[in-house]
Amino acid sequence: MLTAPPGPHDDYDEYRALELLAGLPYGRLSVSMRALPFVTVARHIVSGRSVVLRMHAGFGYAQACDGNVVAYGADNLSTRREGDEDVRTVQFVGTARLFTPSPAELELFGRAPRTADDAPFVPEYLCIEPQFITLHRLEGVPARQVAHFA
Repeated sequence: MLTAPPGPHDDYDEYRALELLAGLPYGRLSVSMRALPFVTVARHIVSGRSVVLRMHAGFGYAQACDGNVVAYGADNLSTRREGDEDVRTVQFVGTARLFTPSPAELELFGRAPRTADDAPFVPEYLCIEPQFITLHRLEGVPARQVAHFA
């Protein structure tokens, strides 16, 4: 069961957060490894009320996260179009478990990368049931102009 932070939130807000997350292909997984914070990128899908992550097995991150509480977040910063000044972010925490996706879930992921750091990409999956989820919206945020180094 998803729980909302204190305030005027309800199941509809949690549904909206998962709906936004479903429309974003990548996010960032955060975990504590050897008492230090660690963040990595992951491809995700929403399956019911769970979030399934696809990562490269060669990095060992999914194995390290199995059974641990993790945080995951995604935003629309890189997918905004010209003139879109709304930024939406979703964050949640939950316990990560190694997972074998169904054929339908694998199809939702789409094609995997060919390589990861010049090694063949070997997929590994985590499933997280969000226990605390938030959705934030910032309005009036202009798109960042590409800057070049001098």
